[in-house]
Amino acid sequence: MAIVVFADHHQGEIKKAALEAIFYASEWATTQQQEVIAVVIGEVPHPSSLENLGQYGAHRVYYVNSSWLNDFDARLYSLVFREILEQLQAQICVLPHDFNGRALAPYLAAQWQAGLLTGVCSLPESDGSFQKQVFSGKALAWMHVHTARKVITLLPNTFSVKQQDRKATVENWQPSQVKADQRKIRVKELRTTQGRVPLSEASIIVSGGRGLKGPENWGMIEELAKVLGAATACSRPVADAGWRPHHEHVGQTGLTVRPNLYIAIGISGAIQHLAGVNGSKYIVVINKDPEAPFFQAADYGIVGDAFEVVPRLIEAVKKFKGLS
Repeated sequence: MAIVVFADHHQGEIKKAALEAIFYASEWATTQQQEVIAVVIGEVPHPSSLENLGQYGAHRVYYVNSSWLNDFDARLYSLVFREILEQLQAQICVLPHDFNGRALAPYLAAQWQAGLLTGVCSLPESDGSFQKQVFSGKALAWMHVHTARKVITLLPNTFSVKQQDRKATVENWQPSQVKADQRKIRVKELRTTQGRVPLSEASIIVSGGRGLKGPENWGMIEELAKVLGAATACSRPVADAGWRPHHEHVGQTGLTVRPNLYIAIGISGAIQHLAGVNGSKYIVVINKDPEAPFFQAADYGIVGDAFEVVPRLIEAVKKFKGLS
């Protein structure tokens, strides 16, 4: 028996959330005396590098190296996964709780006739229950999946990955029940941003709000993010005003992030924004309003004008890193 994991990748680089899912599965597999099989769908530039997934707990890697599967399609991927799971007679499938994982999981659960539990943040308890955040992260609930077949998505940044000194066996695998002519989605154009850390992968995020007064002042946010090796984000009013692209919008109606460090600059901290960031390990708030709600959720707070505080913070970081 095996626990099967969706090892999602971008142009051959396995995503951080997927590595966490593999490690999570390996910890679970230890108690079940099962092996962990990571499934990589779509061509990767250097297939031999997939052996390194053994460092995160994978015993074997099923490499589905079909060019017609390069573009993510939840419906098609669910059919491929179902064939793999049925061939292995597996009972458990783990996916990262990111964009692709959240899209694939319900398709797969329906195709495979499995129970589905999304966004778990713990290994199963002795009674088989899983912890899951509820009420926008304000509380924890313990939930059971009563079916034998289980599809589980793991909340990112829930488990600290510990690498091991071993390699996985890579096996080329091709579906026999799913064909290229079943593809209904075709990508006409792909635009990528080079040189920036994706929000879903970032361990540090620097975020700005209306307190920055306008897009012309965003340079100091980007400079602070650059010296910290961080991603940039924004509040919804900033995205709605067109100061920043909507893919940087963090909050209840935008992205939910769980970085190690979230720095909020000029953001009041409305409950809708907090819902997207309160899973962060540490929150630092910079705001000139001492009554800003965000200070109640902050681990560290600076009451001051962002236009005075942030440049001094940038200089301090540069000095610490020997960059100035």
